Amino acid sequence: MPPRHKSLVLLAGVILLQVLLLAVQIKRDSQGRLIRTWTVGAVSPFERVGSYGFGWFRDAWRNYFALRGTRKDNEELRRENDTLKLRIAQLEGKAAEADRLAGLLGFRQAQSDVPMLAARVIGGSAGTASLTIEIDRGERDGIRRNMGVITPDGVVGKVIEAYANTSQVLLLTDRESGVGAMLADSRIQSPVGGVGEPLITMKYVPNDDDVSVGERVITSGMDRIFPRDLPVGTITAIQPGVNFKQIRIKPAANLEKLEEVLVLLTLHPLKGNDAPEAKPPAPVASNPAPPQVANP
Repeated sequence: MPPRHKSLVLLAGVILLQVLLLAVQIKRDSQGRLIRTWTVGAVSPFERVGSYGFGWFRDAWRNYFALRGTRKDNEELRRENDTLKLRIAQLEGKAAEADRLAGLLGFRQAQSDVPMLAARVIGGSAGTASLTIEIDRGERDGIRRNMGVITPDGVVGKVIEAYANTSQVLLLTDRESGVGAMLADSRIQSPVGGVGEPLITMKYVPNDDDVSVGERVITSGMDRIFPRDLPVGTITAIQPGVNFKQIRIKPAANLEKLEEVLVLLTLHPLKGNDAPEAKPPAPVASNPAPPQVANP
């Protein structure tokens, strides 16, 4: 017999012997302990792998839905937060507007004998060549060219164009603007004009005149546009020049954040203009109609 066949016969004999021995042991042990042991040993790794895989899949599935719910809650909270922020900003804006209008109304009531008209700023100059604003009052409301425009804080400028329902106002800081002014303490009179910058300048004050930083500048009434003693600004810098001092003034009115103004319909002097800080007697609505006054 060839060696190859001998090996096969030997292998078959060994396998047959193991089967016989297994059968004998199974017969002797009614519980089948050996087979169970082999079976458990063979199946346990697959059970562990299956259990681990099923547990991982189950946890991942639960976490997925949990995260989806959390993400949805976060998105809703974020939207609510954005809505609340917008609402707070709107309320703050309305409160600030109410304060401004209350101050405007208080100032107007304190000057009840002086014809003036309240107006809203609805536009501004697009470029730097001219510093102007547009207001929502015009010829139909009695506004004419060269009428003075103020706030309770001080001088704003003058009307340069009046249309049917709107008007254009040249601000005090424009290079072409000017107002008759004087120093509140020394009563030195000299015109004030803009230079195209936030600060304005007082012209033609001799070097020998006594002027100090912090001194208030008010209207003189000599320009026939503004009545006397309206606040113009406060001196912030003084430098000697060739013949005249170079005096820089910070405007009393906040010309860069104008929202409501008053148009003076007369040159009648205002009361208490040295410190026009009228306190509102009571809160007013956020969108009150500007007070109507008689034409001069």
